[in-house]
Amino acid sequence: MIVDSVFTNAKAYLFWQIVDCSIAVEEGKIFKIGKETQMPQADEKTDLHNLLVLPGLIDEHVHLRDEGRAYKEDFASGTAAAAAGGFTTVLDMPNNDPVTMSAQTLRSRMRTAQNKILVNVGFYSEFPRKISELEDIVAGGAVGFKLFMGLQVGGLNIDDDEAILEAFKEVAKLGVPVAVHAEDKASLAANEEKLKQAKKTSTADFLRAHTEAVELKAIQRLLKLSQQTDMRLHFCHVSTEEGLNAIKEAKKSGGKVTCEVTPNHLLLSSDDLIQHGQLAIMAPPLRSKTNVEALWKGLEEGTVDAIGSDHAPHALSEKSVSSVWDVKVGVPGLETTLPLMMTQVRKNRLTIDRAVQLLSEKPAEIFGLTDRGRLEQGKNADLTVVDFNCKFKIDASKFKSKAKYSPYDGWDVQGKVVKTVVNGKLVFDEGEIAAKGGCGFVVRRGIG
Repeated sequence: MIVDSVFTNAKAYLFWQIVDCSIAVEEGKIFKIGKETQMPQADEKTDLHNLLVLPGLIDEHVHLRDEGRAYKEDFASGTAAAAAGGFTTVLDMPNNDPVTMSAQTLRSRMRTAQNKILVNVGFYSEFPRKISELEDIVAGGAVGFKLFMGLQVGGLNIDDDEAILEAFKEVAKLGVPVAVHAEDKASLAANEEKLKQAKKTSTADFLRAHTEAVELKAIQRLLKLSQQTDMRLHFCHVSTEEGLNAIKEAKKSGGKVTCEVTPNHLLLSSDDLIQHGQLAIMAPPLRSKTNVEALWKGLEEGTVDAIGSDHAPHALSEKSVSSVWDVKVGVPGLETTLPLMMTQVRKNRLTIDRAVQLLSEKPAEIFGLTDRGRLEQGKNADLTVVDFNCKFKIDASKFKSKAKYSPYDGWDVQGKVVKTVVNGKLVFDEGEIAAKGGCGFVVRRGIG
């Protein structure tokens, strides 16, 4: 038999160890992993020169924009950034223009994406206005639902516990997770209004509005509601010690609860706002060093399930406005996440096993992406090839993303993405995009 391709001289992460091997690929799937002498003949052979090969990374928290916000990012630039960052699958958040919150808007977004995407993309939906529409949205392929608790985004009234509980019960029947941005709307609005009345407009004032208590209140509220159902609740970008402790206790009680942290909340603190100002404004905001250390502890203990970049690109002009209340929150993250975390592996703050769990295995498990997350025969041929020894400086001006700014600009890191293979196809190679849009697949839950 002649297969499509064979990747030789790999140091691949297989079942909690790094193994010298070759990987044969046929029709976008891993056909065989073994010694080079055991490989079938191939139409194409690529020597990986003993570079580290990880299971294709999965980022379960990205904002690819496009449609009405294509000036910030579009499917082509966003998935180019993903490929450059070693991500072979990303999950797109629904707070778009228009908001993804119906079977129709989901189908439209998938159609817009399919001929542009360079990596595999799955799509969240916001909750629709009518709970009866949930089934059609899931049947349409949504990987999960997103619930923004700090701001009314979708059709579900976030001020109404009964409405949320009804939605949670229905989602439990459908078997998809709900990802949550946990900030309490009423508390946040009251804090903001008080500060605005006092003409407070600095970055420090943003922290005074988005307090630790704002996050904790939303987490506690949703944990209480979720305990009355069999649904799966996934907390995005947890940023506080108390919030993480509440999630930890819910896990101990048997709740179907998972959570994510971002590199931003692990590697930056509120002190960094002095240097970066509005550029580093995000929600939830950067926290105290005490909270940062608590997140690391949660990561080491296993309370934290995944690392998501929360890639949130904006036009630079939207980050440099006169009032902090008008700043668009978020920073790009797809091209910095892997080198930042590999640097932590190099510093022995994180093991390679834990890095692969957080960036590939657990996201696949949480979101039912059954054909990816590990390097195994029969799984998707999604490979992230890394030069673990390469030291370099992050240069935001060279990002593939349209958002060419970063709080990590100029940082020294170690561990560079050399090649990204998506569905068996080389998409990113030595700093350049090596494929055309449309080689990525639209991902549906339960279907790789």
